[in-house]
Amino acid sequence: MLTTMGGLFMKMTETLAVLIVIAFLVSGSNLTTKLQRAESRWRYEILPGILGGLFGIYGNLAGVDVNGAVVSVRDVGPMMAGITGGPMGGIIAGAIAGGHRMFLGGITANACIIATCLIGLICGLVSMRYRERVVDPVHAFILGGLLEIMHLCIVLVMVKPFEAAWEIVAQIFLPFVMINALGFTVLVLTMNTVNKQRKIEAERSRLQSELRVAADIQQSLLPHLTEQFPGRKEISVAASMTAAKDVGGDFYDFFFVDDSHMAVVIADVSGKGVPASLFMVNAKTTLQNCVRDIPDLAEAICKANDSLCRNNEAEMFVTAWIGVLELATGKMRYVNAGHNPPVMITPPAAEYIRARSGLVLAAMEGVPYKEKQFEMKPGDRLFLYTDGVTEAIDKLENQYGEDRLLDCLQAAQKQDCSSVLQRVTEDMESFVKGAEAFDDVTMVCLEYRGPQE
Repeated sequence: MLTTMGGLFMKMTETLAVLIVIAFLVSGSNLTTKLQRAESRWRYEILPGILGGLFGIYGNLAGVDVNGAVVSVRDVGPMMAGITGGPMGGIIAGAIAGGHRMFLGGITANACIIATCLIGLICGLVSMRYRERVVDPVHAFILGGLLEIMHLCIVLVMVKPFEAAWEIVAQIFLPFVMINALGFTVLVLTMNTVNKQRKIEAERSRLQSELRVAADIQQSLLPHLTEQFPGRKEISVAASMTAAKDVGGDFYDFFFVDDSHMAVVIADVSGKGVPASLFMVNAKTTLQNCVRDIPDLAEAICKANDSLCRNNEAEMFVTAWIGVLELATGKMRYVNAGHNPPVMITPPAAEYIRARSGLVLAAMEGVPYKEKQFEMKPGDRLFLYTDGVTEAIDKLENQYGEDRLLDCLQAAQKQDCSSVLQRVTEDMESFVKGAEAFDDVTMVCLEYRGPQE
């Protein structure tokens, strides 16, 4: 008996392993995913019933004959059909697997079809009432064991003579109950794993969709440069912003302080992603309001800094370069709050405008800022950028750097503003050679054309 029992364990375990692999492949397939999205009876009842019945048939075919009884893992199919398809799914699977068992014949055929259908039905009913408990591995093992004991009790009641039924049950009890209960538990774990993966994928897809919408919203907040805006012949402007992630913290801005003065802003919020983008919106709005409302630029930036410091629980900060251009004269007043030095392209040369900068914005209240100025002549172009340009790295972690940027701008001194940005972008891409971008890249080019009638 020990040898027979050991053989039953081995044979049933082999069959169960095949069923588990098939179940994992089917549950994770595109077919199952599509059917789960279909709001129909086919999804909830019939499909699980058919699949469970096919599993049961395979269990019958791979079963072991013991004194006219087919000992197999057939019941695992109706169990899973009941869990996933409810009572109807369980009955369908039980009828298919049990009907095939009757076709095979044997002393326990009638008892097995009744037991198999009852197992599918009970699993479905229990799942409807106690879904969260059934999918717990411990409860699944207990339920599977009890159902298999019920199966053997039905055999004892229906199979005649009783002595023959008892001999079969005594011989197969332990492997039959243990393997089927274990198989049901493993399939429940497999189902849980697949469902969790599917939920994670659905959540990831939802987040990606929301991030794409957020990126579109962020782009819409930046000024759109068209023939109508800025709409002044004294200047020509071009700008671009490429986020390292779906949304970023860099931004640029153009707006008229009054009819004869236009402000230009470029800024870089610390951090990346959604938090930086939210702080970017606050910083952009605050700077614009303060510069428009307060004539003195240094005082306006002090006011904006104090406003950004308040309620800054995330302790974020922003570097910024803010300039106000007098369109009639080319006089540029500016404040640099910890930002990269801009480049003035004055043919035939290009050079950095280096001056001591102030503290970054939102770091500390009450910080004073100093206004500086320079004059742009007709044909001069001002190039502004964030550190995503100069700190771009190739696959060997070499930085693009200020010198390479200056050389590129020097070579592009005769090009218009849009062509200058395109030239720098192409030079950066040639340098990094496909290396992943770790920082947002934002550039602005402004050309002063002189006073116009």
